[in-house]
Amino acid sequence: FIFQSFNLFPVLTVFQNVEFPLLIQGTFTTKERADKVEALLEEVGLSAQKNQRANELSGGQRQRVAIARALVTTPKIVLADEPTANLDSSTGERIIELMKKINKTHRTTFIFSTHDPQVMEQASRVIRLKDGQLVNP
Repeated sequence: FIFQSFNLFPVLTVFQNVEFPLLIQGTFTTKERADKVEALLEEVGLSAQKNQRANELSGGQRQRVAIARALVTTPKIVLADEPTANLDSSTGERIIELMKKINKTHRTTFIFSTHDPQVMEQASRVIRLKDGQLVNP
């Protein structure tokens, strides 16, 4: 899950925030966890910030940490609640492009909850809801 408000642990580093789900799983060695986290941080372009605390990052960087954290357990599906809501339009576009790239390379399905027409334009399929009911596009 990728939260609209990021929900990162402000006292943890970028590396520790991404590693956290693997610690909860408890099935990986320290080296396996480090390798997975390092690879994802490289992919989302945050290797240089791995030792920074989450509260020291920009909104776009925080969203990329949230994406890496969501992907570290190699899920088939990621739910993203308004993934661009707290970002400027340029950063939002880069986040959507990153998710599209991850969709292609990792075969991860992203399901967005959004009101943003620009995000909807990028989707391969749009399902509209109104008052909890499906609406014809």
